[in-house]
Amino acid sequence: MTVTVARVFPLGRTPAEEQTETVIAKFQTPRGTLVVVDDHARFREAVGERLAAAGWRIVGEAATGAAAIDLVTRLAPDVVLLDVVLPDMDGFAVADRLAAAGSPSAVVLTSGHERSDFAGRVRAAPVRGFLPKERISGPALATLLAGDQP
Repeated sequence: MTVTVARVFPLGRTPAEEQTETVIAKFQTPRGTLVVVDDHARFREAVGERLAAAGWRIVGEAATGAAAIDLVTRLAPDVVLLDVVLPDMDGFAVADRLAAAGSPSAVVLTSGHERSDFAGRVRAAPVRGFLPKERISGPALATLLAGDQP
């Protein structure tokens, strides 16, 4: 078991606004590879830093659905963290296209909205689950991927 001490930075804050706290996180093994898909560069950067500190290896980022499909097809990451709202298509359409192409990557949808805002679409989509943006962390992602999310 690896023990990691990490500084946590709230998402969406500028460096002058950042407040930090120190947390101790325990992880069994490195998490694997991950692609972050969101149309906001600062969000991709912050989430990438947070998940890299939790043991994930960030292998790519995309700002659009089309770019995500191309990137995931080429890199075959273990996990795709996919925003529901993208400029060219929604995350549900991206997940459908990845599944139709036979992608082995686990897709996790995310949004600034709560899961309930998408009713049954999350359950019907070819995804592993949904994490609200403000709850994204290494432990929360690991819990969801382990199947421990309702």
